[in-house]
Order: sequence, then structure tokens, then C-alpha cells
Amino acid sequence: MSDLYVGLMSGTSLDGVDAALIRSRAEGPPQILGAVHLDYPAALRALVLQVCQTQAARFTELGRIDIEVARLYARAVQQLLAQTGVPASRVRAIGAHGQTVHHAPLGETPFTLQLGDPNTLAVLTGIAVVADFRRRDMALGGQGAPLAPGFHDAVLRHPTRARVVLNSGGIANISVLVPGQPCIGFDTGPANILLDAWIQKQQALTFDRDGVFALSGQVQPALLQAMLGDPYFARPAPKSTGREHFNLAWIERHVAACARPLAPADVQRTLLELSARSISNAIAQHAQAGDLLVAGGGALNGALMGRLQALNAGWVVASTASQGIPPEQMEAVAFAVFAQRTVDGLTGNLPSVTGASRRCVLGAIYPP
Repeated sequence: MSDLYVGLMSGTSLDGVDAALIRSRAEGPPQILGAVHLDYPAALRALVLQVCQTQAARFTELGRIDIEVARLYARAVQQLLAQTGVPASRVRAIGAHGQTVHHAPLGETPFTLQLGDPNTLAVLTGIAVVADFRRRDMALGGQGAPLAPGFHDAVLRHPTRARVVLNSGGIANISVLVPGQPCIGFDTGPANILLDAWIQKQQALTFDRDGVFALSGQVQPALLQAMLGDPYFARPAPKSTGREHFNLAWIERHVAACARPLAPADVQRTLLELSARSISNAIAQHAQAGDLLVAGGGALNGALMGRLQALNAGWVVASTASQGIPPEQMEAVAFAVFAQRTVDGLTGNLPSVTGASRRCVLGAIYPP
């Protein structure tokens, strides 16, 4: 039986698809054999963003996203296997998270939707696909997110030292790993999602490279405090969020309520501070000092990393690369491992994180 798996992830940042090929190991992190990143085609990214922002779409638009994301996933897998020289027949399964277009875990009808047709992906690659990871947990009363803490707990926990693993993609989530205690994890709020939305509006860029635009401005205290007053930040865990809540319209409402006009760079700097402060406040509620391991795009943003270090005195702040997992590959690797657990009939969720009534096998398997 093969010990090779592929993981695919496209997150709320909408920058593209990350793919990782791993070899599973009995203990410790899996061996990463290769990784690729494919940018979203501009037209597809615009369509996904429109659907996410307006929360309205025709069936034809949802169908187009479903198939085009699957085709992009397939290209990523094919490029990854070509790069590593591994035939598709050697890969036991692909773990495909899918592109989230709606996540609403609260209310009378909790609901989440990830697009990227696993049937198309299985046919195009000739590899079994595991997908739809979130909804079984939600059927058991959980948030369906974040799921990454289960992976963090398995491979990054330290026997004597507290660790927090921060995934800083579009939305930030933390996994709190304190010796002798069960893992706690939740979405803290925005990481890059608001920063990306604002610079897209102001400069038609998809992200603020290394926080250069943010660092050209000044924090606006009144705006920062108003944003930190959002009820989401005070809500106890388990909790998860997404673009449905934190988006460009959210920024514009807060900016419009300010007593005077603000320079765009000042807004960008304040949004950077919002991400750093909301993350740091959440960490302080659950652990006092240890290792803060950062994954996701935020680990590549020097301005954000600098603020995290300044706001978390006593913590050693480092990229997850220090533990052998490059930050931009963390989630893809995680879903490769989740695929393995599903095909082996093993549970993947953590009720201490999601709030589900019990542990369960996640996702569904689509044969090649």
C-alpha cells in the first residue's frame, strides 16, 4: 500500500492553489517530497471574489467555479508529480480542501460550501480524492473549522514547552498546545484578508508585499479601537469566521464612521495592527510564553512578524520552517495527512477545537 499522498489548499486569501506531496511517517512530521503553487487565473479569482463578497450567484457561476477550481487543482497535481517524477499510480489519495465561498457555522441551519468538484479532480488525475472535510463535523454540532489544529497537535506539540501555531492566511487561526492539556484552537479574526482587500482597492494589488504600504502610514487609534470592538473578537471559542464577516464593506463602514478623512496608508497600517493585536490578544488568553510558530502568508510579511514579536513578549516567534514545514505549505501538507486518516478510517477533527459532539472521520472518498 502506498505511503504517498497529495494535499491541496486554496484559502480565503484567494491567491491560488498550494499542492504538496508527502510520504507519511509513523512519528513526527511527514516527509515533504515536493510542493508547487499555482496562481488563480485573474478571471476565476475575480468571479470567486464577487461571489464571496456579494453572497449572491447564479447557478451557472457556482458551477463554473466548481469545475474551474477542480481543473486548476488537477493542473497543480500534474505539475507536482511531473516535478517529483512520481507516477499517479503511486499516490494513494489526494486531500482537496476546496475553495470556500460561504461559511456560516451558527444559526438554525449551519452551512459551509467549498467548491472544486472532486469527481472532476479524480477523473483528471486518476487518483482517489478525499473532499468535503468540514460538513461531518458540522453535522455533529461543530464549527467545521478550523481543522488544522488537529494536524498541529499531532506533529508540532512539544512535551515540555508551550507552543502556539498560528496559521496566518486570509483568516488567522491558532492552535494552543500546552503540555498536559488538550489542544485549543479557533479563528482569531483577520490575518491578511482585510489588508489584501484594502490594497486591492487603493492600488489594484493583490497583497501588500512585506507590509511596505502599511509601514508608510500611521496607526489611527480611534479606528483601531472601533475595529477591535467587533463582537467577534469577544466571542468565546469554539468559533470560526471568514469573508462573510471580515471584508471590504466591513472596512468601509468603519472608515466612514471616522470623524475625519483618513489617508489610505493610515488605514492599511491600522489594519495591520488590527491583525497583530487581535491575534496577540487571543494568544494571551490561553498561554503565557513559549514558541509562536507562524505558518501561512503572514509568515512572509516582515511587518506583521515584527508586530507579533513586539506584542508577544517572552515568546520565541519563528516561521514553521524552523520545524521542517515551510509556512506556505503547512495547510496543503495538513490536508494530505487528513486524506490519509480518512482512507484509513481514522478520525480527523478535534471536538475541543470545533465543538463537535464527538470525533469523526472527515470527508468523503471519490474513486479515480
